Amino acid sequence: MRILILHRITDDIIRYAEGLDFDAHEVTFIGTAERMATLPARLPGTRIERPGTGATETEVVTALAGQPRPDLVIAQSEFDLIAAARIREALGVPGPREADVLPVRDKVMMKAAASRAGLRVPRYLPLISALAGAAIGWSGRTVLKPLDGASSQDVRVFDTAEAALEAVRRDGLPSDADPSGFEIEEFVDGPIIHVDGLAVDGTPVTLQASRYVGTCLGYAEGSPLGSVQTDTPPAVVEWTTACLRAVGITTSLFHLEGIETPDGLVFLEVASRFGGAGVADTFELATAVHMPSVQLRALSTPGASAPEARDAGPDARYGWFIFPGHTVGATFCTITGADEFRHSPLTWRWVQRTEDEPVSQALSYAEYDVPIAGIVGPAPTAVLEQFLRDMFASIKVTAADKADSHV
Repeated sequence: MRILILHRITDDIIRYAEGLDFDAHEVTFIGTAERMATLPARLPGTRIERPGTGATETEVVTALAGQPRPDLVIAQSEFDLIAAARIREALGVPGPREADVLPVRDKVMMKAAASRAGLRVPRYLPLISALAGAAIGWSGRTVLKPLDGASSQDVRVFDTAEAALEAVRRDGLPSDADPSGFEIEEFVDGPIIHVDGLAVDGTPVTLQASRYVGTCLGYAEGSPLGSVQTDTPPAVVEWTTACLRAVGITTSLFHLEGIETPDGLVFLEVASRFGGAGVADTFELATAVHMPSVQLRALSTPGASAPEARDAGPDARYGWFIFPGHTVGATFCTITGADEFRHSPLTWRWVQRTEDEPVSQALSYAEYDVPIAGIVGPAPTAVLEQFLRDMFASIKVTAADKADSHV
């Protein structure tokens, strides 16, 4: 096949050589100069740089003018899924179209699809409908969020829906965003889980449940975040399958989030990609399945056998953690209280900025952007969860001038 890859995520995460047979396929990578520079020279294939100043789909179609049409277009970043669909449409390439992708990018469409499938979802309204006076079917805490956002960026929680609407009318939206790109929804209280894995033809063939320690919104606001793997009982597998089918995820990786309540799981959102931070690494440690490369193999080799996942026992769970840098308030930081945890036998990987390494001022889940990140395990879920809670309570990350910072 002729395979076109919208390259954004680094090869050390994707591992292209493990997932693609470069002898059997003609592979073309396309991306901005910054992204293309992350491709190792050893990888075969054609490389095309696009300017990165216009719409991705327009630049890609222009760059491919006069070349043979690809047989397969692959995007593994959430931010390229719509562009990939439009490229397939423009070039006549089989695969998901924009209408197929929107239910995993637009949170209103996503919840509407899940609700039609009989799944419980938070009650919600498009922001423009709420601003226009549509009836709000819930009381109490209310979440304002972008329809296509990720990492809880630009998400806010208010005491009531009325307070959310008043804030929008008074203060507007981040970066003067259009209200049509936002929604409000009922805040559903409870622990948040995520289920990750690979689906083939609409059925998960390997999956693992985890429970967050902290929340993604808390991380966006400046608190550390992590998750620990848990059991994945049949009821969670059935719920996951129903969620994937509701939004039309067929052969793809998935990162599904739900809220645990006394009445069962509530659908929160789902993405057609692997989870960020340490999700893919901990998944591989527990199951021996490397999600990004397995997805490439599933897409490029129709009929390929499903990966054989290892069944990790209850004492062999893993977790990940990450401390935010974007809310530190300075380029360099002081870290205290870390030694006990850094040298613990529970710590499998520890990544920490040195005194001369800046932290990213933008919200990021990448280890190389933040003050501290890592992986813990193997151990029982409860042990890992307590370890993360103790770590989050003990380690302090504070702003410092470079000349005065220390580790």
